[in-house]
Amino acid sequence: MVLKARIPTPTGNEVIQNGGLPKIMESALAALKPEAAYLTLDEGDRTAFFYFDMQESWQMPTLLESFFMDLHAKVSLQPVMTMDDLRTGYGELMSGT
Repeated sequence: MVLKARIPTPTGNEVIQNGGLPKIMESALAALKPEAAYLTLDEGDRTAFFYFDMQESWQMPTLLESFFMDLHAKVSLQPVMTMDDLRTGYGELMSGT
C-alpha cells in the first residue's frame, strides 16, 4: 500500500513548534513498518508517503487515526505492486488461473 498524508500548514506549524512532529512520525514509522518513507510538498502542504504492507483492511483505524487526529491530515491509501508482484500477477493471468 501507499499511504499519502497531507498535513495542513497551520497544523504542521503547530506540531513543529511544540516539538510533536518527530514523535508523531516515529510512531507512524513504528506502526507502519514501511519499506520506504518519503517527505515532500504537495499543493503547498507538508506531505508524507509511506510504502508498507497492510495485510487486512481492519488495520486501517490503528494505522491511520494518528494522521487524522494528531495532524488533521488529508489521507489517501492505495494498493501498489512491486515488480515481483506484477510478474506473479501476469503469470497467473497467462496461466488462466
